[in-house]
Amino acid sequence: MDKLKSVLSGEEARSHDRTILETVNEASTLGWGNRVKGFIACFVVGGACTVLGVCMLFLPKIGLTLFIVFYTFGNICALCSTMFLMGPMKQLKRMCDKTRALATTIMLTCLVLTLCAAFWWKNFGLALLFCILQVLSFAWYSLSYIPCVREAILKLVSVFLK
Repeated sequence: MDKLKSVLSGEEARSHDRTILETVNEASTLGWGNRVKGFIACFVVGGACTVLGVCMLFLPKIGLTLFIVFYTFGNICALCSTMFLMGPMKQLKRMCDKTRALATTIMLTCLVLTLCAAFWWKNFGLALLFCILQVLSFAWYSLSYIPCVREAILKLVSVFLK
């Protein structure tokens, strides 16, 4: 019966015009309480993975590899946790906003390059460099959500460099 109503009202024709992302966005509507719970759970998992990664760093032979995997996964979880608060589409749009597009690109590139350096290239020095770049790019990306902070930091740095 619902199918017939949608055909007669013309909603079915409009549903074919929607993109896949719009369909996913509509299907993933959560109440505010569930969004906060999802945020907290994902953020805690990310933080736990990061701490676990640092603890794994001290294991002989495989410690560095485990650190890289857990640390990168923790950053990905922390990044995904904010999607619960504002929704996936809004988060992706904000990530690609002109004020943070470069920071987003560098951050995601560092996440991928860290894993490539650890598993594909097997160059752990390079993987650690990309981990450090992950920290810096993630911090710069996070600061982009606070108005005027990045500009203040750039001014502060320019004062110290003079």
